[in-house]
Amino acid sequence: MSDEATTATPSPAPPAPTGPPPKVTNRGRSAAPAASANSETSDIPEYEYFIQPGPRGYPPLTEYLDIWDVDMMKRPDESNKIAHHTVLYHSDYLIVRRGQEFQVKIIFNRAYKPAEDKFALEFVIGSSPQFSKGTYVPVFPTRERQTTWEGRITNTSDNVVTMAITPAANCIVGKYQMYVAVVTPYGIRRTRKESSRDMYILFNPWAAEDAVFLDDETERQECVMTEMGIIYHGAYDDIAERDWNYGQFNYGILDACLYIMDRAEMPITNRGDPIKVVRVASAMLNSRDDEGVLVGNWSGDYTYGVAPTSWTGSTDILLTYNSSKMPVCYAQCWVYAAVFNTFLRCLGIPSRVVTNYYSAHDNDGNLKTDIILDENGRIDRNKTRDSIWNYHCWNECYMSRPDLPPGFGGWQVVDATPQETSDGMYRCGPASVQAIKHGQICFPFDAAFVFAEINSDVVFHSRRKDGTMEPVRVNRTHVGRLVLTKSPGDVTRRDITDQYKFAEGSTEERTVLEKAEEYGCKREKSSPPAADVDVVLPNLEISVGDNFELNVEFINKSDERRTVDAYISGSVVYYTGVASTEFLFLTPRVAIDPKTNKKEVASVESKNYMKRLVEQANLHFIVTGKIRETGQIITAMKVVTLRNPKLIVEVSGKGKVSEEMIANVEFTNPFSFNLENVYIRMEGPGMMEPKSRYYRLITGGSSLTWTEYFTPQRAGTSRVIATLDCPALRQVQGQASVNP
Repeated sequence: MSDEATTATPSPAPPAPTGPPPKVTNRGRSAAPAASANSETSDIPEYEYFIQPGPRGYPPLTEYLDIWDVDMMKRPDESNKIAHHTVLYHSDYLIVRRGQEFQVKIIFNRAYKPAEDKFALEFVIGSSPQFSKGTYVPVFPTRERQTTWEGRITNTSDNVVTMAITPAANCIVGKYQMYVAVVTPYGIRRTRKESSRDMYILFNPWAAEDAVFLDDETERQECVMTEMGIIYHGAYDDIAERDWNYGQFNYGILDACLYIMDRAEMPITNRGDPIKVVRVASAMLNSRDDEGVLVGNWSGDYTYGVAPTSWTGSTDILLTYNSSKMPVCYAQCWVYAAVFNTFLRCLGIPSRVVTNYYSAHDNDGNLKTDIILDENGRIDRNKTRDSIWNYHCWNECYMSRPDLPPGFGGWQVVDATPQETSDGMYRCGPASVQAIKHGQICFPFDAAFVFAEINSDVVFHSRRKDGTMEPVRVNRTHVGRLVLTKSPGDVTRRDITDQYKFAEGSTEERTVLEKAEEYGCKREKSSPPAADVDVVLPNLEISVGDNFELNVEFINKSDERRTVDAYISGSVVYYTGVASTEFLFLTPRVAIDPKTNKKEVASVESKNYMKRLVEQANLHFIVTGKIRETGQIITAMKVVTLRNPKLIVEVSGKGKVSEEMIANVEFTNPFSFNLENVYIRMEGPGMMEPKSRYYRLITGGSSLTWTEYFTPQRAGTSRVIATLDCPALRQVQGQASVNP
């Protein structure tokens, strides 16, 4: 053998693995994966012996009490669904609310003997039920042995026992499996797994111990039980309404809402906490980072989906997502808010859709919306990055906030429209409305973002040639001008601005803004002197396709003659305030005598804006100007929402439950040009499931009539709503009342 040392020769690195990486499991980290899917269930053994088998196996249990059948008392006309306000759910299963007693009947093989027979009801949810996690809950009929859910026998008749169960007011919300277990000296005998004994437990705004308790029956009826909603849009001084069928009781919607939490892999154990439920749902209603329900699209091109203005309700969207497991195209803010509202009401969380007019969305997280002007007072669209949405819709939901100091429960803002990330995901809330009003923007979740949406200052900056900027005008009242929601029990609107902010210019408002600054929100400190010339734009009511005149009024408040070098700009804009195309630009020089007014007339022809219109048909006029004598800048802005033609919806028939009725939709194309690829949608809660019809072409000046038969499923006032949508004409609506 040689005495020379040997050296190992290095080998080449093994080839890189190909294909998808293996799925990371919980192996080595936890004994079992956390249950995060309500749809996954566990098999509970029918027999569970206490003893080891003998030579002949286990002893028979036939001589002991046996279960023949279980009546879940789940029919709509029975006491459970009536008492729990769940009659309207189109479901064959028992649906109850937590914190409130419900009853089931158990049929045994003989008369029940309390002294010697022992039995319990077992409620199981998820794939790994555990008593300590609240996912396995035994309920006993005797007072001596109770768990977090109370049980008692209310009636015994021969071999039929009626048992009342009260789920804990903080129990997990979702779909449970129920078993009846009889205890013998040798072991436990259970009912077999049977889907007919599955049941749903929801949040309970009628129970004082529940975190979502709302102590106002009128509000409860509106914010939990009402299916037909009104969503406000348009402009602050020209408010428009959009009917929406939330459809929270429709067949399959409850399962779709539970699937949303499953898709988010939300732990089952967290699903009793409304704060966690709404925060997860806020992220899951949009598809930005988690393949959630809706794809946002503000481009105007909806070739591969449904235009946001075309939807009439939430049912199609949620059922499509549940069946396809893919995000649904397309949505904008009111669609996100409407579908979120369906989710919340379906699960029993009181909620409403809220519209904020002139909603700020700035790009640097302060309390300023910056508009950049050049040295002559003309707006510089290339440098202006912040935008003010004509309106923005979000949701409010009602719940206690034990994670915050007392007094900040109640209405909470949640917003599913993907605007900014929160804890790494596109979501917003829940943010206490009280915290927003009082400037406590440090409280979770996302209060600072919502505070900025309704309290930002609009700051006009003059940009010099060297790039430096000087604030020349500050408008502190433009943003958050009006906050609306639907009035409970009525079809009128309700102004809730005072729930979000104190009166403009009040001492309380100044205190709130100072407090917000302490938490890091930067405001514009400067106060440029007000100009002695005002410029005023008129309110206009104009239909799509009209020619019109814009009268710009200049008011000289000084004792001297003033000359204004003005810029009058008209642009087609999206409702988000983002400009699409400028169709009007004038540069008049206006001379105004002391203490007088002077009008400058701008003529607008439809041919200049019609081909450039985007959905919602918004025209945005901005007038800026520089006063020659003082160098001061004047500004005025106005959004004009063009009126669309209407659909005529008429309903005829006897108006009786389960008797056929007829709905007619009529539309006349008022334009000289053709409308192509036209979709009409129609539906009504409790009346008609979503229907749609496609028309390849509607020639200019021609009319169409669509007739649809439907059968009302329940009594009470409702509405049939319809929309027409095509690339050349968006947001055409109509509705008719039905009272079977």
